[in-house]
Amino acid sequence: MKIIPVPCLEDNYAYLIVDESTKKAAAVDPVEPEKVLQAASEVGAYVDCVLTTHHHWDHAGGNEKMRLQVPGIKVFGGSLDNVKGCTDQVENGTKLSLGKDIEILCLHTPCHTKGHISYYVTSKEGEDPAVFTGDTLFIAGCGRFFEGTAEQMYQSLIVTLGSLPKSTRVYCGHEYTVKSLKFMLTLEPENEKMKQKLEWAEKQREANQPTVPSTIGDEFEINTFMRVDLPEIQAKFSAKSPVEALREVRKIKDNWKG
Repeated sequence: MKIIPVPCLEDNYAYLIVDESTKKAAAVDPVEPEKVLQAASEVGAYVDCVLTTHHHWDHAGGNEKMRLQVPGIKVFGGSLDNVKGCTDQVENGTKLSLGKDIEILCLHTPCHTKGHISYYVTSKEGEDPAVFTGDTLFIAGCGRFFEGTAEQMYQSLIVTLGSLPKSTRVYCGHEYTVKSLKFMLTLEPENEKMKQKLEWAEKQREANQPTVPSTIGDEFEINTFMRVDLPEIQAKFSAKSPVEALREVRKIKDNWKG
């Protein structure tokens, strides 16, 4: 399995997931189809389907154009989201396959939108799995609660995504890492892992390189949204539960002017 990030718009990522034995590829959120198809042709791959994380235009806005460019292509999207250009709706637990070696499990991760889907991708033994989290989980961040609640985000982040293997590579929908870590350090200034990650992320961006992927294991160390089960994190926000702490962190972030 080969994963290729394709920078789009100002700070979005589309992705190609390539099954190396058949050269079939899935395009995740191909908002700029030309860029994604170009990236596929550069590695000799053929885009076989589209995986849409959610209905926002900067993720689903290229689907109809992609269908024109690749006649007959399947476009997957969550059944509770009104995804533009969707041909096949998926639910929590829907299983898809790509080429010979790749399996894709659809995970319902609502809150940012009510039908948001994350795609958990596994390949041959010995390869770390990957998850494409759209705007639910960012590196050191999470999406705004546009269509859901803190309870839903807790379920999506900690219960659903947090139960994936710690080695799972996290590919998110935006390049927000530097800004997100700067914010996280206002909450946890003593967190050495965050400081190290910020230093690394700044170097990556200076070299015009992406900061994806992270891992689920890393997120439990550098992402306060994922750390709300810890009593010391709840204490920082005078919260009586993980959900209350999560709600408070999101509220602070929404008003942060950093």
